[in-house]
Amino acid sequence: MARNATNELLRKAKKSKSDEFYTQLSDIESELQHYRSHFENKVVYCNCDDPRISNFFKYFASNFKKLGLKKLIAACFREQLRDLFNRIDDENGFFYEYTGTDGEKEKPSLTDIVYFNGDGDFRSSESIELLKQSDIIVTNPPFSLFREHVAQLIKYDKKFLIIGNINAITYKEIFKLIKENKAWLGINLGRGISGFIVPEHYELYGTEARTDSLGNRIVSPNNCLWLTNLDTFKRHEDIALTKKYFGNEDEYPRYDNYDGINVNKTQDIPSDYKGVMGVPITFLHRFNPNQFEIIRFRKGNDEKDLSINGKCPYFRILIKNKRIQTECVDLTEKEKTMYNEVLCLDDRIRPACQPANW
Repeated sequence: MARNATNELLRKAKKSKSDEFYTQLSDIESELQHYRSHFENKVVYCNCDDPRISNFFKYFASNFKKLGLKKLIAACFREQLRDLFNRIDDENGFFYEYTGTDGEKEKPSLTDIVYFNGDGDFRSSESIELLKQSDIIVTNPPFSLFREHVAQLIKYDKKFLIIGNINAITYKEIFKLIKENKAWLGINLGRGISGFIVPEHYELYGTEARTDSLGNRIVSPNNCLWLTNLDTFKRHEDIALTKKYFGNEDEYPRYDNYDGINVNKTQDIPSDYKGVMGVPITFLHRFNPNQFEIIRFRKGNDEKDLSINGKCPYFRILIKNKRIQTECVDLTEKEKTMYNEVLCLDDRIRPACQPANW
């Protein structure tokens, strides 16, 4: 029993360390500038943030009046470690509420915060009570608990803007939300998120690891994204399609196990192909739901990974071009005859390819 308990503590400690990524203020400012209209008279909850040091809290507190916020809440998890022999509890979790009134501090101290009875985990009943009072959740949740965090936001029907690893796109729960137009990628992705502050015990890795002018230790994994259900201008912009399928069929091989063609780069999506196409997952950063329909993710008809001549490209998203589907429909011979009889004007017969609502 003692050995099992010790191993569990070690696993928790390892997971805790790997989750200690703190968002830089510059990255928060870069993303949040695109959502300002959403925050007027809203309660913002940063439910994975220590209000004393969180840059999310700092951003919203310093821009409280400019954004027209109603209230700002930040809550912090404090792991309650139990010694195998002494069973001593560590400090409880805590939270802080800011309403922008005179006398309130934009940077609270230990005397200003309010302690939870428990550890302050975002899944705890105390944290959920604060969640229920909130309109928009903005935070950097633990990457290892990303799915649980998003599931909670959906369960309580909350607006949100959160950071996660780009691999979150491949989680079936997250992809389902994107497919159903219940969540989408934010503005910045990959190198658009410049790096995370990590604690002293965290190993600096990668060629872009550095220490900034304030002494913060920064790692830049370049593999993160913003996930949100706050509308932005970007998701309504069409992808400019400059390539053609017909005449260049060799550039778009067909899958072995699905009736569709493979497209290696989003910029190479052909403008004249109305069937199913497999595109890289980074397509989602430019996905306009008015232009494209998402069909499915990764798997062919045999429920195995999509393959070309027996080889599987990296995960593909199967899509269709909505514009082509509505601009030109296939008509049966009978439909064409009826169409020409009805719409023959001034002795001129309209083309058989017309908008679907003719």
